[in-house]
Amino acid sequence: MQGETMHPKLEKIVENVEKVIVGKSELVILSLSALLAGGHVLLEDVPGVGKTMMVKALAKSVGADFKRIQFTPDLLPSDVTGVSIYNPKTIEFEYRPGPIMANIILADEINRSSPKTQSALLEGMEEGSVTIDGVTMPLEKPFFVMATQNPVEYEGTYPLPEAQLDRFLLKLKMGYPSVTEEVEVLTRAEKGQPLDELTSVITKDELTALQEEIKQVYVDDTIKHYIVDIVNKTRNHDSVYLGVSPRGSVALMKASQAYAFIHARDYVIPDDVQYLSVHVLPHRIILTSEARYEGKTAEQIIEDILAEIPVPVVRSL
Repeated sequence: MQGETMHPKLEKIVENVEKVIVGKSELVILSLSALLAGGHVLLEDVPGVGKTMMVKALAKSVGADFKRIQFTPDLLPSDVTGVSIYNPKTIEFEYRPGPIMANIILADEINRSSPKTQSALLEGMEEGSVTIDGVTMPLEKPFFVMATQNPVEYEGTYPLPEAQLDRFLLKLKMGYPSVTEEVEVLTRAEKGQPLDELTSVITKDELTALQEEIKQVYVDDTIKHYIVDIVNKTRNHDSVYLGVSPRGSVALMKASQAYAFIHARDYVIPDDVQYLSVHVLPHRIILTSEARYEGKTAEQIIEDILAEIPVPVVRSL
């Protein structure tokens, strides 16, 4: 929603990331919404459009520890979570942390690894902890995963299972820059690497405090009913084989709270729900074979549902 006022601290983060990423302010805001809501992002796009650059810039902007995991067919679960190694001097097993023990994780080309390795992220994403040799260890907050997958190269890939797709708050696409934006990318690259110049604009503790503040954003009962009506429609749609789960309803509400907070509001409006539905819900539904044969997409189904359901009128706040 263009033209809205933004929360001062969060506006600084967006402006900081935009020193590196050109012309993708809404994508940055959506990614920041997921981070603030305690969710995770699946970014599906072709190589070279700046996915890695964006998540690195986001990590630097909030002073967070960043780790990149390159998912390959031979990657093991222990390569993600870490491993216990026997120390003959102490006669004890010592835990060697894996890259998941960071604040912001880039899971690059996640669909190139086996389902067993993909699932190594599941506990961390959902529970905020990892279990090694029967010992559960909490992950440091904030914890945010941005996973990428290439939509073109399917050879040698393993489609993400529904259980894992459902754990991503948002599924986004970056897209190619416009001609003007790409010229600006060249101009910036000509003078050096903008990422190297980036410094944090808030601390991790400030970010964690903001995550707590978001929980106080007011969601009126009419908005909750609106969310449930949208989700319920996916479960009874002729073109949908499997509809959105209750986890999807919660995800849409939390994303709406974060998006409202970023735009300096302490309450959610129907526009927040409408705008975020097409990013939160499509990857949570499975279309019927007939719908896929007819060329329908999950995004189109959600847009049709939004057009059908009356928008609630929220009382003055």
